[in-house]
Amino acid sequence: MLIPLLTIIILQILYVSLLTIRMIVTIKGYRYIAAAVSCMDILIYVVALKIVLDNLEHPINLIVYCLSYGIGILVGIKLEEWLALGFIAVQVITSRYNQELAPLLRQKGYGVTGWLADGMEGERLYLSIMVARRLQSRLYAEILSFDPQAFIVSYEPKYFMGGFLKSIPGKPHYKPISEKKNL
Repeated sequence: MLIPLLTIIILQILYVSLLTIRMIVTIKGYRYIAAAVSCMDILIYVVALKIVLDNLEHPINLIVYCLSYGIGILVGIKLEEWLALGFIAVQVITSRYNQELAPLLRQKGYGVTGWLADGMEGERLYLSIMVARRLQSRLYAEILSFDPQAFIVSYEPKYFMGGFLKSIPGKPHYKPISEKKNL
């Protein structure tokens, strides 16, 4: 009785974690990785479900199957955070106008575009930065060490090409969106 339960837990956590990763890599455009992961996750799903269905006389198997699904979601989210696939766009508005931050960030290897902005309390520096997600915490720390009151907003861009990132090895290659021809 204990062996099927442990098998269900392990398989279900593995299945749902892979399912979560597959959805994320699909959304990010890694289609071949998504296809490979889907082959593994469906195999694990079928095996785990068969164990549950073969042992329906013990309702604890179904309960463990359901609980393991939730745990698998949490594990999958943690795995995705650890992988940190893709890029984020970061917008920074400094608390004061200071021309030192952009060159400092560029020296550390970030692609930065900056310009003077007019805020409620005077001039500010507005920075636009595109960075690999795995580097975002370090970037935030560097910005906040320079300006603890900086306003920072980040989001995941759906499409980009060219610019500073075109020379980064390992970056996914985004193809231009084809324009519809006027008929």
